[in-house]
Amino acid sequence: MNNSGLQSVIDEGLDELLVDYTDEWFQTLIQENQYIGDVYSISYETARVLIHDHFRQEVGGIPSLSFLIATRIKPNQTDINYTLEDTCIILLRVMDAVPLPTSDEEQRIRVETAQQVSGEPNMHWDDPEAMDPQTSQQLSFAGIGCRVIGTFFLGLDSNVPHRLAPRFGSDLSNYYPNRGLTVYKPNDNALKEIVNYQDPDRRESLRNHSRVAIGEVRYASTNRSFQGIRNVEVSISPADLLEQKTALFGMTRTGKSNTTKIIAKSVFDLRFDLEEDEPPRIGQIIFDPDGEYANENVQDKTALKNVWQSYKNGSEDDIVTYGISEHPDDPERKLMLLNFYEDKNLQNGKDIIDAFLAEEGSAYIRNFRQIRFDEPDSNDYSATTRYKRRALAYRALLAKAGFTPPDNLQPNLKNLFKKELLECMENSEGNNAPMYKSAAKVFANPNATWGQLHTAFENLDRFLSDSDSGYKEFENWYVDRHNASGDNWADEDLKKILTMFRYPNGARLIGQAIPQHTNSTTEDYSVEIYNQLLAGKLVIIDQSSGDPKVNESSAERIMWEIFYRNREQFRLGEIPLDILIYIEEAHNLLPHESESDLKNVWVRTAKEGAKYRLGMVYVTQEVSSIQKNILKNTANWFIGHLNNTDETRELCKFYDFADFENSILRAQDRGFLRVKTLSNPFIVPVQIRKFEV
Repeated sequence: MNNSGLQSVIDEGLDELLVDYTDEWFQTLIQENQYIGDVYSISYETARVLIHDHFRQEVGGIPSLSFLIATRIKPNQTDINYTLEDTCIILLRVMDAVPLPTSDEEQRIRVETAQQVSGEPNMHWDDPEAMDPQTSQQLSFAGIGCRVIGTFFLGLDSNVPHRLAPRFGSDLSNYYPNRGLTVYKPNDNALKEIVNYQDPDRRESLRNHSRVAIGEVRYASTNRSFQGIRNVEVSISPADLLEQKTALFGMTRTGKSNTTKIIAKSVFDLRFDLEEDEPPRIGQIIFDPDGEYANENVQDKTALKNVWQSYKNGSEDDIVTYGISEHPDDPERKLMLLNFYEDKNLQNGKDIIDAFLAEEGSAYIRNFRQIRFDEPDSNDYSATTRYKRRALAYRALLAKAGFTPPDNLQPNLKNLFKKELLECMENSEGNNAPMYKSAAKVFANPNATWGQLHTAFENLDRFLSDSDSGYKEFENWYVDRHNASGDNWADEDLKKILTMFRYPNGARLIGQAIPQHTNSTTEDYSVEIYNQLLAGKLVIIDQSSGDPKVNESSAERIMWEIFYRNREQFRLGEIPLDILIYIEEAHNLLPHESESDLKNVWVRTAKEGAKYRLGMVYVTQEVSSIQKNILKNTANWFIGHLNNTDETRELCKFYDFADFENSILRAQDRGFLRVKTLSNPFIVPVQIRKFEV
């Protein structure tokens, strides 16, 4: 046999494989015993289907919002050519009943027959004794209206030569005004193929191919066994969550937290994927306002922190919990506190304080918030001295506010106060002279305490503004003799700090941040948490015992560290590691819908996070509580029960959730969610599984 003959045999064999695959695929989706009727009217958006009571009963009923398929392919048809126009399946979603052209006459007959049996509770108007078989047969036909979701068809797999792959288009490729389309209700196997469809190009582009089951198909609140859809697993690709925004909305006690645990576990599962040569370890962080992920709670007796126990080779080291305070059931918990006195944390602590003061309108508070502790060039002696003097005054202010200094931290006053200044204070006259003399002695004492210093700085503030103190003469001498640049001895930032001593409320307001301070560490918890995430760990931030302002400021601090560090990797031309961020009770942290601050770290993460490989899962009760910029950048949606049309109206702006509006308003069943993910081209109603370890 020559080469051309051999190639012909090979091509013929490949064609047979394509035909065999086509036949098998259509036979999986189309079963004769699942027939329910025929399309009698169709447009590019909707279809009307003629059904009969007998076939409706045979398939277990047709719930609202259930999937149907319409096709010209016949059951058990063979030798199907996948390239032909009609070799496809149109996916429909049942919306509601629609009238037939004969509906008015049929309605008249039903009413008249019902009138005849009225008053006879042992007889229905459709009983054989009340209605003749021919009329009953005629009235057994009805119409249902469906939404056209899209078209399934087969195409060559771009990733594997000579192999077909199912494709889905979210519209119709053709119009069928005068051609019959037979309609079937997908059985378990067919439905599993439909709801778990994933575009092959999208599937191959994902860094991980695994899909994880999260629940089963559920069409309606009335979920009965004879409907024939029980145990049809719905799976998601955890990789869809990476670099994307994911929304989880629903009223309290509708299963949001359980779903969050399921999602987090699915991402955690990736490290145990035996199909991957190097299973990915995705860093995840959960802001847990009620402690339900970090601790076992009385309602479901499960804690996400124990998820490692689900695996034979799981490790407790893969889970790290943090909190503001210790927890009796979690001895390994790390405290999320900062040493505000530490040199490298000076500005970090100041940032936390500034967050507490953000809503204060007093001018002296606004001026204080402008101060930054950015260390100057060590070769610039003058700037370094000024920096150390400001730092000393700031630490004394902390001491006055009630921040406990580290035991080994003593004030360092060396070379910070010129002898000429101290002499000027010693020689002061007037009513305040004793206070100035006292301050001078403290500044000259190398063993001065923090308590002595904050009193001395109060007096220094008075000294600088007192026209009778002699400071003006000292300042003139200082500028003329010792400072060629013409700068005053007391720079503006020092004055802003000293002003805080002047107002009793200044130290009190600063004291709001005391719960975030510890004098027993030198580490920055935000850096430590980021490093845990880089190691692929699941980090749970237990905020249940913290003040709301403390929780908000600490969460923002952690988020800025994550955002800046991953952004820096991106700017250096490196590929940042994936990090997934969960925000429970998101309305407490994310900016409100009416806020327009685009510089907020949460908004920036939502808008820019994808390129820095930061994913965000936000969980809350109300769609309207989330800023529009975040909603518009959301790719994955998990929607439970919402109890008012204001919220569903907002939701209906996205994808085809308008189809599910009535169901979302009515069905209050826990864990009954409508799910739309990046890889799934249409919404699937799902009963989410209960999280278990």
